[in-house]
Order: sequence, then structure tokens, then C-alpha cells
Amino acid sequence: MTNEMTRTLPTDLSSDVAARLRHCVFRLRRVLHRQVQGDLTPSQASALASVERLGPLTLGELSAVESVRPPTMTKVVAALEDQGLVARLIDPNDRRVCRVEATPQGSALLATSRLRTDAYLEARLRSLSPTERAALERAIEVLERLAEGDE
Repeated sequence: MTNEMTRTLPTDLSSDVAARLRHCVFRLRRVLHRQVQGDLTPSQASALASVERLGPLTLGELSAVESVRPPTMTKVVAALEDQGLVARLIDPNDRRVCRVEATPQGSALLATSRLRTDAYLEARLRSLSPTERAALERAIEVLERLAEGDE
């Protein structure tokens, strides 16, 4: 969080709440990433998901979406390509431009990983009381609003 953002927080918002939320989201992301099949790093999994969701993208577009520098994205895409999860396509209108798209193998890996992640979460949710599940449903709406801020 930047100093400017910190200064604009309401005084009744405890920094402890922000720290706990950050820590919880980070841990949950790590736990969910373990459900992803294959040997993907979190960066690779995120890039693959973005390519599949947004369609063929240039490396520059993908770098912007993933908020990383182009040289970093070049390495991520090369690793995905080596695993057969993405393919590079030459743009038919400008042969200097290369786009990246998910291969059927990449899409299948994502689908399987999503099923595993959803099954993991469903099992965890079953351990909650109805009151806790209801509270979580309400919290999800708030978290979705928070997540919309930077997209």
C-alpha cells in the first residue's frame, strides 16, 4: 500500500484488519495453488489462465495484464511453451507480431486444476457451520468489490 493510500484510510479502520486480510489472502492463494496440477509456478499458472481467458495476446499485452516486465513474461511464456501449454502464433496482418494462445493441453490442465481447486474448497466449506457459510457469502461480495479496484 502506498503512503498516499495509507493516509486516506478511515481512522476507524485498523491496520490489523488490512494485515490480517493480506495474510489470509496470501495463504489461501498458496493453498489453492497446491491444487494446480503440473509443475507450474504461480506466475506460469496466472499467465496461462490469462491467455486462456482473454484469447491470443501479444507478450506486451500479457505483460500488462500480469503486471510484470516483458523480459519476465518472455521467460514465463517460454516455460509454458516448453511444457506444451501455450503456442505462439504469428499475426497474419503483421508478421512481426507474435501472439500467445493456450493449447488444448493448457486448457485441459486449467480445467482439471479448477475442478481440483473447487473440490478442495467445497470440502473445506462443508466443515463450516451454516452461519459461517452465510457470513462467508456476504464477505465474498465485499471481496469482489475490493478486487474490482485494479482491473
